[in-house]
Amino acid sequence: MTGVKHFLQFKDLSREEFDYLFERTRWIKAQFKAYRQYWPLIDRTLVMIFEKASTRTRLSFEAGMHQLGGSAIYLNTRDSQLGRGEPVEDAAQVISRMSDIVMIRTFEQEIIERFAANSRVPVINGLTNEYHPCQIMADIFTFIEHRGPIQGKTVAWIGDSNNVCNTWLQAAEILDFNVHVSTPPGYEVEPERAGLYGTDHFEQFADPMDAAKGADLVTTDVWTSMGFEAENEERLRDFADWQVDADMMRAANRDAVFMHCLPAHRGEEVAAEVIDGAQSVVWDEAENRLHVQKALMEYLLLGRVNP
Repeated sequence: MTGVKHFLQFKDLSREEFDYLFERTRWIKAQFKAYRQYWPLIDRTLVMIFEKASTRTRLSFEAGMHQLGGSAIYLNTRDSQLGRGEPVEDAAQVISRMSDIVMIRTFEQEIIERFAANSRVPVINGLTNEYHPCQIMADIFTFIEHRGPIQGKTVAWIGDSNNVCNTWLQAAEILDFNVHVSTPPGYEVEPERAGLYGTDHFEQFADPMDAAKGADLVTTDVWTSMGFEAENEERLRDFADWQVDADMMRAANRDAVFMHCLPAHRGEEVAAEVIDGAQSVVWDEAENRLHVQKALMEYLLLGRVNP
C-alpha cells in the first residue's frame, strides 16, 4: 500500500536514514542501560509472524516492543491460517487492520514482499532466505560502538554467501565500505540474488586468508543455513578450509573485531579461541539487535523523533 514505509531489505533505507537510526539507537540504548522508562509506542501492537525458528529475533523484537511501551503478539504459521493455505495477501489485509507494525521471519523474499504490498502498516524483515537486514544493522552499530564510523573500512566475510552475506554487500554500497568475500568453489556470491547493482564495494577471494588481510572486521556464519540441512555433510567437507581461526585473525588488522550472528558451531566455521577471545564482540552484537530494532520500530511508526 502506498505511503507506508517498510524495511524488507537493507537498501530500503538511505544512508541519511541509517545515520539517524544509529544515533537514535545510541540514545535508546543509553536509556535502557540507565533504567529510564521510555514508552513512545504505548498502546501500539507488534505482530511477529514466524515460519522459521528463532531465539534472538523473537526475543529482541518482543522485549524491544515491551520496552517501548507497546505489546507484541507471536504467531507461528503452524498455528495460524497461514499454515493452512490462506493467501498471504488476505492475511496481510487482516493482520494489518488489527496491529500497528508487523515483523516476518520466513523463507522466500517474495512472501514478505507480497505481504507488504497488501499491508496498511509497516512490515519488517526478520529474516528471509535472501536477506537479514536487522542483523546487519546491529552488526554495523556494534562496529561503530567499538571502532567508530564504518565508512571506508573493510569487512571480511568468510564462508557461505547466504542471506547475511548478501545484506553485508547491500550495506557496503549504501554506507560506503568494502567487503572481501571468500567462499568455497560453488558457493560464490550471486550479485542478482544479493540485490547488487554495482561491484565497487566488494571483491571475491579464492583464499580466505587473502580476504582477511587488512580487514577491520572479520565475520562468518554457520556453514549450513536453515533449509539446507540435507547438505550438511557435503558442506562440512567443502567448507573445511574456511574456518575463522587465530591465524586468520592475525592476517586482519591488529585491532580487527570478530562477529558472528549466532548460533555458532565452535570448531566448524569459527575456532573457540576466536569467538571466545579478546577480539570477539559477538555478545554486544547479539544485544544490539534489541536496540537497533527499537530505533527502527520507532522510526517506522513515528518518523524522526527529536532527542
